[in-house]
Amino acid sequence: MQTILSLGIGALVLVAFIWFLPILLILRSQKTNGAEKLFWTLAVIFVSWFAWILYALLAPLGGEAET
Repeated sequence: MQTILSLGIGALVLVAFIWFLPILLILRSQKTNGAEKLFWTLAVIFVSWFAWILYALLAPLGGEAET
């Protein structure tokens, strides 16, 4: 079965997973919490993978996250 842009369902699921992967990694991370986690998630949604790379390098922005 062919779908959008002649890609199969499996290919579309794989692309969707790869697109959501940084979001999932941020949401499960213990590096940040609360508003900062929301900021990083929105940055990944609107700026894409570059924001996730910055998250991996810079988070937390305001010091250590509370555990």
